[in-house]
Amino acid sequence: MLKKRLIPVLLLQNGQLVRSQGFNIHQVIGNPIHEVERFNQWSVDELIYLDISRDDHHDLRRDDKKVRGLTTALEILAEVSKTCFMPLTWGGRIRSLEQMRAVFAAGADKITLNTQAWREPALVTEAARRFGSQAVVASIDARRHADGKLEVFVEGGREATGQSPENWAKRLEDLGAGEILLQSIDRDGAARGYDLDLIHRVAEVTHIPVIALGGVGDYPHYAKGIEAGASAVASANIWHFKELADRSGKRAMLRAGVAVRF
Repeated sequence: MLKKRLIPVLLLQNGQLVRSQGFNIHQVIGNPIHEVERFNQWSVDELIYLDISRDDHHDLRRDDKKVRGLTTALEILAEVSKTCFMPLTWGGRIRSLEQMRAVFAAGADKITLNTQAWREPALVTEAARRFGSQAVVASIDARRHADGKLEVFVEGGREATGQSPENWAKRLEDLGAGEILLQSIDRDGAARGYDLDLIHRVAEVTHIPVIALGGVGDYPHYAKGIEAGASAVASANIWHFKELADRSGKRAMLRAGVAVRF
């Protein structure tokens, strides 16, 4: 039986780790270099870093003298990769094959595309051809409107596309993406659990793995995401506020009958 993955997501904003709520409230919570050391000790399955900065300013000097001089996201990635002993996905403002090449050279195993995949769909295909589909993760941010309709948003949740998540996911698969990272904007930081309908809709029309993200507040939420059709479950905020979140999360999944890797 193929075992399900449990994946921490770390949000990077101008060089600092942040917790997010609704895609518009961000609270600084730590240092991106220190966090990876903790996840190594927990032996997590994979790790995803998403750079949600809106500009190129990165400054870690306030937090740790040892990492002074890291002034770009790429430099932070290179430092993170030195002590990251698990598959590492890196995303955020990647707009070209040259940038992807630099990200892989800095130590990432996979890249994730979001806004640029919408702006330039051919880039997904080019990336898959050049680096392999297994290294290309397509990220989808979806918002649920008051009437229940789901819509894909880009630019950090600020720009509507008019596209449904399931149609866009199928298109991304056809373009060559190897995985879908599916996030509910409404559930971000809400701790109410995943949007299960969203997961089901996307998983039902695609054949590539779907990674569910957005809304985890307690460990039983993970199994519900798997039951809805996700191949892997991810979360962000819960990792920062609960000790041994990997062990506890996987035990909850096991109790619900989900096969996980220990």
